[in-house]
Amino acid sequence: MKKTVLTFGLISGALSSLMMIATAPFEDRIGFGKAEVLGYTLIVLSFLLVFFGIRSYRDNVGGGQISFTKAFSVGISITLITCICYVATWEILYFTVLHGFMDKYGAYLVEKLKATGASAAAVQAQLQEVKKYKEMYENPLFNVAMTFIEPFPVGLAITLISAAVLRKNQQSRLAQSALPASH
Repeated sequence: MKKTVLTFGLISGALSSLMMIATAPFEDRIGFGKAEVLGYTLIVLSFLLVFFGIRSYRDNVGGGQISFTKAFSVGISITLITCICYVATWEILYFTVLHGFMDKYGAYLVEKLKATGASAAAVQAQLQEVKKYKEMYENPLFNVAMTFIEPFPVGLAITLISAAVLRKNQQSRLAQSALPASH
């Protein structure tokens, strides 16, 4: 299991990291709303390797069979490796070249709120919230935790779906072989 998990996890993590490196510097230029959609699309694309990793394990190690539990175990392991790569990349980017990210994102949130015609009190409350999060993001442990929970739910969902779709056990294989061949 280790080889499959490491191979697909590191490929997925590298893909996720490279896509972040390629797109993160342009978030404020394309707009944070579009960047968020693009970011989650790229996260989903990188997590497609969970499906292929489970399938590879089933076909190459499991002899064409895999239980839901084993498939989930393989998939969640790939997901965790991918998330670790994602978090490591974000930490490096955030504390080096993107250190002004929270200021830019905060300004985006305030402008978005102003555009809705919000009151001065609501805008002020948003500014205070942004200031609080900016301070919390300076703590690397908080930053790691917040960054981890960004891709993990996507990976978990893809793991659950992939494990359900790809599971094959001896009983299902016997049932399929008992069906008459169609002409």
